Amino acid sequence: MSEETVPVTIVRLPGARDLPLPSYQTSHAAGFDLHAAVAEPVALAPGEYRLIPTGIILELPPGTEAQVRPRSGLALKHGVTVLNAPGTIDADYRGEVGVLLVNMGRHSFTVSRGDRIAQVVVHRVLRVLFEEGREPTATPRGGGGFGHTGI
Repeated sequence: MSEETVPVTIVRLPGARDLPLPSYQTSHAAGFDLHAAVAEPVALAPGEYRLIPTGIILELPPGTEAQVRPRSGLALKHGVTVLNAPGTIDADYRGEVGVLLVNMGRHSFTVSRGDRIAQVVVHRVLRVLFEEGREPTATPRGGGGFGHTGI
């Protein structure tokens, strides 16, 4: 099965010209990595979160969105994750991509310039046409909520 591609323009901001552009680490990776564009190392104490700049703007085509997701290695080895995962970048957003990192680990974690701090997966988006109804349609599940089907 072949993979579909979509053109995305990347604008590198002046303070990030020395950093690598986002890239896929393997030929079948779903996400591409974002790099930290911090001027100085940023230490995150346990429980602390901070918006980390990436130095890039993504120009996504209409009908797509990008999801900023944690890197599994940072989560496993250091307890560092993306606080609002997945963070959404809308197709009409033209500001710098930032990553809201949080240290859920037991030790301080330092983000250095050029570190790979998150990954991004681009998806197609469906627009919803809302129709107001008077009563919900009956289904076998009905209104059963969390855990209603058992373990």
